[in-house]
Amino acid sequence: MRRYGKHTDEDDIRARPNRKGNRPRTNIRPKHEDAAEGLVLTVDRGRLTCLVEDRAVMAMKARELGRKAAVVGDRVMLVGDLSGKKDTLARIVRIQERTSVLRRTADDDDPYERVVVANADQLAIVTALADPEPRPRLIDRCLVAAYDGGLEPLLVMTKSDLAPPDKLLELYGDLDIPYVVTSREELENGDAADRVRQLLDGRITAFVGHSGVGKTTLVNALVPEERRRTTGHVNAVTGRGRHTTTSALALPLAGDDGWVVDTPGVRSFGLAHVDPSRVIHAFPDLEPGTADCPRACSHDEPDCALDAWVAAGHADPARLYSLRRLLATRERTEGD
Repeated sequence: MRRYGKHTDEDDIRARPNRKGNRPRTNIRPKHEDAAEGLVLTVDRGRLTCLVEDRAVMAMKARELGRKAAVVGDRVMLVGDLSGKKDTLARIVRIQERTSVLRRTADDDDPYERVVVANADQLAIVTALADPEPRPRLIDRCLVAAYDGGLEPLLVMTKSDLAPPDKLLELYGDLDIPYVVTSREELENGDAADRVRQLLDGRITAFVGHSGVGKTTLVNALVPEERRRTTGHVNAVTGRGRHTTTSALALPLAGDDGWVVDTPGVRSFGLAHVDPSRVIHAFPDLEPGTADCPRACSHDEPDCALDAWVAAGHADPARLYSLRRLLATRERTEGD
């Protein structure tokens, strides 16, 4: 049987007709030199709302991008109808290189990685001081994801009228994480929004937190002209709230001084995508203590130098416990 190479120059080979009548596939991708740049504001069932100059343009992803998906915060290049008029649709033909990526998985056994937001400078971790109770381990997980993805963390504590922030401040005081404490009254009169806004100016900040902590209420206080449904029910038995935000949404701060990205409330923050050896980077108060660890130390074994480091008073034992709990979870995932 004759076999022909890819670049045969013989002219006696019949070309098989294209039965579908459409154009054959090609590896050559159009350059789209006339494409305009836009910012993805939100994604809803395959349709992406993008900001192009001062217009909100509805777009869809071009087939040539394959499986590559654009997320909120992505800088993209678009072609087609960019007027932003009703019933018009543009195409996203290119996704620009990302400067940071916030990722999560549903849990530590889930291999499917979800990109929450791209190109954010800062991750605001919102936690209530009561109703529902704070969840330090969830905060630690968000810190791991922030450091791993190239975002700077910011701790936002709400509902200080129900409980003091002293315990959490003690737990995270050695990490040098910027923080702000707010109350319901301060949110209503605008004082809290003003103090939080000072930490957001000129930056893209993603807000994360579990349901019921007041995350979307805070976002609405920061961007009052973009009101969203905020009243979530907190279950009296589980202490968990009902989701009031169903998709990530980027909103501009007044005066074009930055962006906030409101994200759906999370019940868990899986770290299946994070290499266990990088988890220690989320604990800068503990990291210096690893200098005397044996080679390839897992930081959860008898010879680990962190025990002596903590015993000498360099860090809070609760922080070492959180680190090892995270590492144990990741190790179980790796072994499955």
